[in-house]
Amino acid sequence: MDDVTMTRDQPAVLILEDGRTFTGRAYGAIGSTTGEAVFSTGMTGYQETLTDPSYRGQIVVMTAPHVGNTGMNDDDEESRRIWVAGYVVRDPAPAPSNFRSLRSLDADLVDAGVVGISGIDTRALTRHLRDAGAMRVGIFSGEAAGRPHADLLERVRETPPMLGADLTDEVTIAQAYEVASVGPSRGVIAAVDLGIKSMTPRRLSERGFTVRVVPASTSADELLESGPDGVFFSNGPGDPGTAEHTVSLVRAALAARRPVFGICFGHQMLGRALGFSTYKLRFGHRGINQPVQDRATGRVAITAHNHGFAVDAPIGEVIDTEFGRVEVSHVCLNDDVVEGLRCLDVPAFSVQYHPEAAAGPHDADPLFDEFAALIEGNR
Repeated sequence: MDDVTMTRDQPAVLILEDGRTFTGRAYGAIGSTTGEAVFSTGMTGYQETLTDPSYRGQIVVMTAPHVGNTGMNDDDEESRRIWVAGYVVRDPAPAPSNFRSLRSLDADLVDAGVVGISGIDTRALTRHLRDAGAMRVGIFSGEAAGRPHADLLERVRETPPMLGADLTDEVTIAQAYEVASVGPSRGVIAAVDLGIKSMTPRRLSERGFTVRVVPASTSADELLESGPDGVFFSNGPGDPGTAEHTVSLVRAALAARRPVFGICFGHQMLGRALGFSTYKLRFGHRGINQPVQDRATGRVAITAHNHGFAVDAPIGEVIDTEFGRVEVSHVCLNDDVVEGLRCLDVPAFSVQYHPEAAAGPHDADPLFDEFAALIEGNR
């Protein structure tokens, strides 16, 4: 812990690709990192954010001013590692205080080699990203912070943008694994890991399904030959416009009339399989407080989001596609972004947000029941 404390005494600088600069103190590992600057509006759940593979290649700015208060534990991790490219906080907790805490947040950042910065005006940074849009950024601490800012800015501008980034192979598993059903099994769901969070197969297993999680490189024949009762496509990082193989898997499942459920990146994959395009949002949706309306019922759910791309589909009409009629089922009340698709002639639907709700909220949890009912109805 002494080494971690010492890192906070070292200078750090954050430089955006448009040249705006913030100076602060080192937080986490000492060194240099670059990525896409995004902000998360969640007031809690930082451990789940850090271990969400969808944040691969991104430097996350926390809008909550105090971070690290509850430390880190072994139960709330959503994958095998921390994935963020960098971390930005205003006021890090000097020491964690929670009965579940096993170690401090900054100690885990150091162990994972994640370079961060603290002590900057994260509100000003967030407002700038809202106005100018998500952009490339670099964090430089220790000796690197003393280099000429012009040289650091050049390095930031050399970083590949998120638009066109194909990151699925970097986060998917190498070997398939199974999550056993809770109680007698009602069937088998094949879950394609595009950057899956551990809570998702758990939520499906709680509905009585055996979940077979498979790599993103799985072929369509391999995916379907075992006869899964349903196919799930997970969240994940990168530009959905690059994921041709995954789109082919969704199309194969639709053609075989296997019930399909996609979330986040998986939602974008269903959209592309149905013939819709995707586009990059100005600054995206990230956090656990995003209002989404179910257009069929009018019900509004507060939901967890982590996406910088969206599906371009017309709202308020039924669209004819190769796989039958489709409609937009959900919209974001902040900006009318498409947040869900429902197929009317094949058993498939998707949402842009995260119903597994780690770290919350739980308004969208019934979507897993809807998938279970879709599977039962398709037998």
